[in-house]
Amino acid sequence: MRIRRLLGLALATATLAGVSAVGAAAAQAVTYPAISSEQCTAQGGTVNPGGPYRGPTCSFPDGHAESIT
Repeated sequence: MRIRRLLGLALATATLAGVSAVGAAAAQAVTYPAISSEQCTAQGGTVNPGGPYRGPTCSFPDGHAESIT
């Protein structure tokens, strides 16, 4: 009984470690570097001025947006 409990705990730990590694890799793949407004328009994006609590962003035709430096 005790061995089964230890094996279950080891399996749960390994599963959580694998999920964390996959989540970190996916989050890093989704992030985009900040660009300038000139680079935004040169790549076909639209510059959005932002608002009082957020800075300007660039919206691209494929749907993603990047912050403008």
